[in-house]
Amino acid sequence: MKRQRRNFTAKLKARIALEAVKENQTMSELSTKHEVHANMIGAWKKTLTDRAEELFDNKRGRKSEEDTKLTNRLYQQIGQLQVELDWLKKKLKV
Repeated sequence: MKRQRRNFTAKLKARIALEAVKENQTMSELSTKHEVHANMIGAWKKTLTDRAEELFDNKRGRKSEEDTKLTNRLYQQIGQLQVELDWLKKKLKV
């Protein structure tokens, strides 16, 4: 009989990863305590430490160059469609 795969919530992963970062307990102790394999805890810890700066990014700061290019392209499309719409309205009135 197959055993159903366990799914862990993001909240639980974050809590366990924070405990691993604190290093008050060894990985094997955390593994036993939470009934999760030590490799998974290590992966969650690595993800937390690698992506921690994303939590503190200033969302109100400057937009990335890619976002600016996308915005400009979309405004250009809107303008083009508006011109076409006006032209069609003018031609249909004749």
